[in-house]
Amino acid sequence: PTLLRSMARGQQKIQAQQKNAEKMAKAKKPTSQLGARSGGVKYKCPVCMTQFTSVTSAKEHFESKHPKDPRQDPEAWPKPA
Repeated sequence: PTLLRSMARGQQKIQAQQKNAEKMAKAKKPTSQLGARSGGVKYKCPVCMTQFTSVTSAKEHFESKHPKDPRQDPEAWPKPA
């Protein structure tokens, strides 16, 4: 009886491992954020090349980091590739 029980548990273990492997393969996501980060980038500072997703953050950056530079309007900045 113990021999049959251990074999049944062994089969359950194998099935559980296969099921878990399938589940992990479905749930596997890329760990890098580069793709997600580059997707939202709309503005690039022409002085230091820092990238921004919104006009507001770009303006705040430019006013605080490069106050004497005449290129204040982020709408006129080059768009990142």
